[in-house]
Amino acid sequence: MGKARLEKNLKDRMEAKENIFIPYIMAGDGGLGILEERISFLEECGASAIEVGIPFSDPVADGPVIQDAGIRALKNDTTLSGVIETLQSFKDSRSIPIIMMTYLNPVYAYGLDRFISDCAAADVDGIIIPDMPMEEENILAESLSEHGIAFIRLAAMTSPLNRLTALSQRSEGFLYAVAVNGTTGVRTSHDERVKAYLSNLKEHSHVPVLAGFGVSNSGQAHALSNHCDGVIVGSKIVELLHEGKDEEVKAFIQESIKLEIPS
Repeated sequence: MGKARLEKNLKDRMEAKENIFIPYIMAGDGGLGILEERISFLEECGASAIEVGIPFSDPVADGPVIQDAGIRALKNDTTLSGVIETLQSFKDSRSIPIIMMTYLNPVYAYGLDRFISDCAAADVDGIIIPDMPMEEENILAESLSEHGIAFIRLAAMTSPLNRLTALSQRSEGFLYAVAVNGTTGVRTSHDERVKAYLSNLKEHSHVPVLAGFGVSNSGQAHALSNHCDGVIVGSKIVELLHEGKDEEVKAFIQESIKLEIPS
C-alpha cells in the first residue's frame, strides 16, 4: 500500500507501454455516497490512479469548474474527516492507488499527525498539498515517510531551474508538472515552452513526470505525454461526470492511455 503501491502501479503502466492517466474528482460532488462507485468506474475505465480533491472555501489553484464542484460538495456537508472515513469504509474492495489533494488549512484544522495517521488507515497512497511551499514541507515530510505515504510535489513553469531540480529530486510517486501559468481549467493548446519544460523535468526526475492543468481532450493528452509520462486531468473529468457523460469519460481515458504510433 501507500507509496510502494503507487510507484509500482505507475511503473507497471509504463512497462506495458501505456501513458499514465490520473483523473481528478471532487469528493462530495454528488454526495459522498457515490464516491466508491465513482472510483470503481474510473478504475474500470483504465485510470492509473485517482486524485481525490477535498472541497475548500478558498481554493487558490482551482479554476471555475473545480471551484463550482467544491461549492456543491460543501453544500452536501462534505468534510475532510467524512472523506477519510468514506475512503476507509471501502479500502478492502479497491486496488487502484488513491491520491488525496487538499489545501493546508483543512489539514491544520484536522491536526497534522491525526491527518497522516488517518490517511494511512484509509489506505491513501499519496498526498498533494498545492499551497505547501518546499521550504516548509518538513512539518509533514517525515511523518508521511514513516507512514509510507507518497509526498507528491508540484513544479511550476515560473520556477527557476535550481528549484525545479530540487522538486524533481524530492517528489515521491510522481512529479506533478503544472503545464500552464494560472489556475486549473480547460485550455485549447499548450505552447512549445511547455514541451521544453516537461522534457527538462524528465531529465532530472527519478519518478514519472505527469502534466496537469488544462488538459481537455485525448489529443492534448498525447501531445503532452510525448514529452513526459502522462497526464492528470481535473476540470474536464469533473465537468463530464457532473453532466452524467460517463461514456465520454471512458473514451477520454482509454484514448489517452494508448501510445501514439508514429506515422
